[in-house]
Parts: sequence; C-alpha cells; structure tokens
Amino acid sequence: MTPPSVAVFMASLFELPTKASIRLLDAGAGQGALTAAFIERAQDKAQIAATAFEFDDQILPELRAKLTALRKRTNANCEMVEGDFIEEATNRICLGKGARYTHAILNPPYKKISNDSKHRALLRAVGLETVNLYTGFVGLALELLEPGGELVAIIPRSFCNGPYYQPFRRFILRRAALRHIHLFDSRNKAFKDDGVLQENIILKMVSGGQQGSVTVSTSRDDSFADYEEKHHAFARIVFPDDKDQFIHIPTGDDEQLLERASFGHSLADLGLAVSTGPVVDFRMREDLRADPEAGTVPLLYPGHFNASGLQWPKAGFKKSNAIRDTVATRKWLYPNGFYAVVRRFSSKEERRRIVANVIDPARLPASLIGIENHLNVFHAKRQPISEDLAHGLSAYLNATAVDTYFRRFNGHTQVNATDLRAMRYPSRDALIALGQWTKTRASVSQDEIDERVNCL
Repeated sequence: MTPPSVAVFMASLFELPTKASIRLLDAGAGQGALTAAFIERAQDKAQIAATAFEFDDQILPELRAKLTALRKRTNANCEMVEGDFIEEATNRICLGKGARYTHAILNPPYKKISNDSKHRALLRAVGLETVNLYTGFVGLALELLEPGGELVAIIPRSFCNGPYYQPFRRFILRRAALRHIHLFDSRNKAFKDDGVLQENIILKMVSGGQQGSVTVSTSRDDSFADYEEKHHAFARIVFPDDKDQFIHIPTGDDEQLLERASFGHSLADLGLAVSTGPVVDFRMREDLRADPEAGTVPLLYPGHFNASGLQWPKAGFKKSNAIRDTVATRKWLYPNGFYAVVRRFSSKEERRRIVANVIDPARLPASLIGIENHLNVFHAKRQPISEDLAHGLSAYLNATAVDTYFRRFNGHTQVNATDLRAMRYPSRDALIALGQWTKTRASVSQDEIDERVNCL
C-alpha cells in the first residue's frame, strides 16, 4: 500500500492543464490512495474522470468506499473496474477500442510472470516481453496514454539493469521521454511495513515526448525532509553506446570517475570474461564433502573469503569444503590458478555492493577447483589469469568509485555477471600495475585503494 506522503509526492509531479478535462488511470489501485492524492491536487484545475482497476477481492470494499467518498467530496467522476488490468488493457490496445487517458498514476503489483502464463501471452500480443507484473502494468499504462500523456509510477529499481528487463527498457524508451526519477536512499524506509528487499524508485514519463534532461531527486525516506534534486543530460542516464540501455541514476556532486576515457574498456577488450560459479550445490549434494578427502578438490564459497583473503579449508564451516573430482563433475570445475571473484549477494543495508577477492592457488593443494554459484569469477576462457591482473582487478572492483558507479544502475542485493560485464574498466596494463602495487603492501586501506584508482 502506498504511504500517504508518497502518494502526495507522486501527485505533485504531474503537469496539470487548466480549464481542460483529465482522464486518470490508476492500475492496481489498492485502497485508492494514489487516485485520492491526484484528485485532491487537481480538482480545482480541471474536470476529472478517474478509472481505478483492482483485482483483489479483499481490497475492493475499501476502494469502493474511498471512491464513493471522493465523488461526494469533489467534482470527480470515479469509476471502479473490478478485474484483470492486463487482460482489459491488452484487449483495448489490440482492438483499438476503449478509453485513453491523459494521466496515469501507479503502484503496480510485483510478481514474476511464468513464461507459459496467460499474462505473458497477453503482453506479447502488444509487443511487450517482460517477466514481472509491475513492468507489464507500466508498459500497458503507457500504451493507454494519449500523446503527451503523463505517467508517474513507484516501482522496484530492478528493471534498470540486467538482461531480463532489456525488452521492457527498450519498450518504454521508444514510447516515452523520461522526465524524473526519485530515489529513496534507504532501501527499507519508504515502505517500512513491507520488508522491501530492493530499492523502489518513482518514475515520471511523458508519452511521445521529446527526450531532454532528466531530473534526479533523492530523499532518505517518505518524509521527504531532506529532498534534493539535480538535472542531468539523458546521455548520463542511458549511455548512447549501450545496446542494453541500462538506466543509471547518478546522485551527489562527486565526479563520475568511471566516465573518464581511461576507464572505457570492456572485459572483452581486456581479454577477460566473467561467469557465475558453475557449482550449484543443491544439485550436486551427493558429490559434496564437508572436509577434503581423497578424490576431492577444493570447493569455494563466499564464506571462504574475508578481509585477510582466502581461507580454505574452513573448520566448522556450514557449507562444504570439497567436491568430488569425477568424470561427471569435472565439467563444472576450473583449473587451479589465480582468479578474481565477486560475491553475488550482499545483505540489505551493507556498506558495499561489490566485494572482490583473489583466489590464490598456493592455498589450494589441487590441480582443479570448484567455484560455487554464489560467486562470480573473472577468467580467460575458463583458464586462470595472471597473478598481477587478478590482484589489480580485485583492488579496482573494491574501489569506492566503482561501487558508487555500480549503484547507479543496480538497486537490489544481487551482483550478476551480466552487470559486471556492463562495467567500465581501466586498461589491462593499468590493472596489472595496480596489482603489482597491491602485492608490495602487507595491507591496503580503502583510502589508499581509492587514491590509487583515482590516479589510473
């Protein structure tokens, strides 16, 4: 449910016409907080006809009461549609019939859509390939807007990056101009009662609009007491040469270090690749061993790494320390050697999103090793990389500027290999030099890493 302060803020983002009529869409209306906030703001500006879609039988009585009260208190004409918004919207779009809207305000449901579901087929019928209800709702609402119509939605930030949401990003950016993004700095403050596991953003788009600069605003929570906003060129939000069209959300006044030309290299330029660790433990339980024994090789989890580096085997470890080396398991194993690894998951409010370490083969007495699925591994065609390059890559990925850059397009607790491929990197020679510098020091502080990376 949308907190009242968030609903009021969302309503404030619309440009309202004077002496004109407004046709408002609220898809997934819940208890009607967004419709109410919009009408309260706009009732003196224009004649309002609001349509609220809701599917949940448990909420419908409260929504009906809210709309009835709004009709009595204002001049708005409030209609409630009890039913499946995706089905109704796709029918209207495909048949070219039904109402179009001047404004849309949404807090859509968040739920994955299976590949063979009715909703997936309906969305494909209008040219939208997507994996979650919330993106389906936003895409359909955009299609139902008149040219120049405005949409404001509060949605998870997960659509900003990753391959699964690429078709959705292309869909909306072809149809609308991005005008405003609001980011809540604290992941669990704006929706205190919902156990939020990823950041929510508020998005404003204009159907058929000409793309210009984008306003990026921030507040710690839904009080908006520390609200700040800045304007950014669209090229800093969606990089012109990015075929995946990741949506970056820059914040603060700090220089964007990774936008320098010297950080313009891809992993392919460096002769490197990054992959998710191939050992999925629950699928290979019979081959796992708590402790190393004859016929096994080391198996590495995130828990085998700490600030001191790699610790293997780990006594009392809740996970396995080893995996059997057999004909069947060998295809999942890597040759022992130097690699840089990055943890795939961080805790909800952890200071760093990217945490990198080095696999040191001297600590692993075997010719092969297993890398578990909760680690991303940097390699060269599934072969080890040089010691200097592994240390340099790990140091670079642990720099504050890199973490800040990563957070511009990643708003959840997972660091995917796809995201790491999309990162910018220094040259191979610069990374090797950074690794050589790192190895000469017994320990390296965060400030020292940051200063060194800043000089690359």
